[in-house]
Amino acid sequence: MMGVMASEETRAVKPTAARTPSAEGPLPSAPRTWAVRLVVVGIVLSALNLRPAITSLGALLEEVRDGLGMSGSVAGLLTSVPPLCFAVFGVTAPRLARRFGAGAVVCAGMVAITTGLLVRPYTGSTPGFLAASALALMGIAVSNVLMPVIVKRWFPDRVGSMTGLYSMALALGTSAAAAVTVPLTDALGGSWQSGLAVWAALAGAAVLPWIPLVRDKGPGSAVGSVHARVEGAGPVRHVHARVEPTALRITRSRTAWALAVFFGLQATAAYITMGWMAQIFRDAGVPASTAGLLLAVTMVMGVPLAFVIPRVATRLPHQGPIVLALGVCGLAGYAGLYLAPAAGAWVWAVLLGVSNCAFPLALTMVGMRARTGAGVAQLSAFAQSTGYLISIPGPLLVGVLYQHSGGWGLPIALMIGLMIPQMAVGVLAGRDRTVEDEAAAAAP
Repeated sequence: MMGVMASEETRAVKPTAARTPSAEGPLPSAPRTWAVRLVVVGIVLSALNLRPAITSLGALLEEVRDGLGMSGSVAGLLTSVPPLCFAVFGVTAPRLARRFGAGAVVCAGMVAITTGLLVRPYTGSTPGFLAASALALMGIAVSNVLMPVIVKRWFPDRVGSMTGLYSMALALGTSAAAAVTVPLTDALGGSWQSGLAVWAALAGAAVLPWIPLVRDKGPGSAVGSVHARVEGAGPVRHVHARVEPTALRITRSRTAWALAVFFGLQATAAYITMGWMAQIFRDAGVPASTAGLLLAVTMVMGVPLAFVIPRVATRLPHQGPIVLALGVCGLAGYAGLYLAPAAGAWVWAVLLGVSNCAFPLALTMVGMRARTGAGVAQLSAFAQSTGYLISIPGPLLVGVLYQHSGGWGLPIALMIGLMIPQMAVGVLAGRDRTVEDEAAAAAP
């Protein structure tokens, strides 16, 4: 963590503004410049790789279904695999980070993404495709959880701007995969296998900046040095204190639950959009390449907005108004898909792209709703793992409704129905409070 502050664990110690060397040891050094720059590069490259595994598949879902002989229900299961993996593997991220360091875990995650993307198109069977996808998604899951932790640890005074940078890169990777997967596939001879495998190269590049940071635990270490004046003890001296993870009962916090449900409902909408929106447009008569571009437009809306929204959110005492504005855009976009999917396709794509920016908002609130790095790690793991569990049925249910109803009316009605509770719990999660305070107040 970024140093150690006097707290309940050091009640007898009062920190002073002075930071002068003492005979008992040097002060903790500032984060090394090269390491900070590598972390920034690593964050951006990692974020670029957190969605192409999903949106590249969405652009070629029809070809993959035909190539592997999938039914609509099995394809729905395929679109539910990402949130399932995020829920199952994401919860392990804090424990792995405590043991190996966040940088080492993210590095391993990028290796898993590279391997999974390279292998899955060539397995030749649906079970093999699912297994290789799960490997890639496992790497995405741990990186999803640890990105807010890394931002909080390395940039505690720039949470909004760094979360915005990370979210913007994530949106750029998402939209790029949606936009260029079909043209890349055509350029590579029309093989959907090549069109999917090519994204392994980008993931491989994201491994490189984390390699020098594998043994780097971040600015500060498990043992911190508190430069303090002890009351009644005379001169300034160093007090060495071991930083132990706070025993936070996260499930006692109403804000944590609200944020988890908000995260789950926005993830449901996002994965339905990424997995099925291109197919909705194709079924409405839109050419495959145009449908891919429409999905790309939806995703690319997150590039500027994912940078702006976190910065605005950190300046507001309550993020509820942003939640409501994004929800209204989502309702309008779904209504357009229901009434005139082809006629107003570009408008609906833009509106749904704005609505999908609930994701960077949720990430920002994770960093704002906890006071400490340990609290952010616990809240991030809880909100994302619980949220992704909540989101699992959505894409699968869309596939089942689509197959059995023969159209998109019922699936779109489901999407509209889920947006209302998303707005309600988002307003609750946006209140100005911390999970540490709520958990302490709820303790017996």
